Amino acid sequence: MLEISGLTWVVTIGLIIALLALDLVFGAVRPHRVGFREATAWSVFYILVAVAFGIWFGIAYGGDFGTQYFAGYIVEKSLSVDNLFVFVIIMTTFAVPEEHQHKVLTFGIILALIMRAIFIAVGATLLSLFSFMFLIFGLLLLYTAVQLFRHRDEDPDVEDNPVVRTARRVLPVTDEYVGGKLFTRVDSRRMVTPLLIVLIAIGGIDLLFALDSIPAVFGVTDEPYIVFVANAFALLGLRALFFLVKGLLDRLVYLSTGLAIILGFIGVKLVLHWLHVDISESVPEISTPVSLGVIIVVLVVVTVASLIKTRNDPSAKAHAGSLKAHKPAAEESREG
Repeated sequence: MLEISGLTWVVTIGLIIALLALDLVFGAVRPHRVGFREATAWSVFYILVAVAFGIWFGIAYGGDFGTQYFAGYIVEKSLSVDNLFVFVIIMTTFAVPEEHQHKVLTFGIILALIMRAIFIAVGATLLSLFSFMFLIFGLLLLYTAVQLFRHRDEDPDVEDNPVVRTARRVLPVTDEYVGGKLFTRVDSRRMVTPLLIVLIAIGGIDLLFALDSIPAVFGVTDEPYIVFVANAFALLGLRALFFLVKGLLDRLVYLSTGLAIILGFIGVKLVLHWLHVDISESVPEISTPVSLGVIIVVLVVVTVASLIKTRNDPSAKAHAGSLKAHKPAAEESREG
């Protein structure tokens, strides 16, 4: 059992808040188009921070917990890349000006951290009280993996999101972005800008990803502290990574397939753990080093295969994957 002092928790949360504040300052004080060099520098910085933390953590608390951290970090980082796909879709769908994309991404990261912190607390409590939650989490991941694999060549329909549809129906929305404002007045009438709708869409996506990513990382470690820091450090680099790889995302044609395999593997790991604990100790478990190895191999294989595929077939385009099939346009028009 990992024993984390209150001081360590406070220092860790303080570090994460400081890094978030740094992101907010750069986004709010100087809105600008983020270039390749700047995005690369920030991406390298966040990765080095995460690696440095992992090295310190492994030295301070033991190699096994260090391995669990790096396994959790890699899982969350890989899922965050799929998150980026959806962010790109949202930005494109709502034609968000480049100078405001930094603000939207920072908001999305903060909201994701808040949601995941809540889910981590709830998930850790449930796992400590009810061991069958490992089975529930495992089945949830297996279902997600199957759905993601079935619809791996589709993209989520942002406009079909019930929260976004409701917001468009209820709120008066301006046709144009008004600087970086969320609210404005047009002919003495208070209205919201499309930027608010974008933030609502980002929030809905963050909620869905939290529902999948928290059970996934609990599959490689059941320590709440490790789950939290793995999520936090993976998300902190998301903004810079967006600007760095958004041109490369279209080439990762097998990423959704790879994520489906990873989620399915972790789902099986959780089910085996439940069987081992609640049914029979003779049921084998999958160790963390094995999990880390499988995750790395899958990510390397799908990345290399994707680059080879797109080099041989330039028309091939990657998709974020969806958890449900899209309705035919005619059916949507009938419902409207």
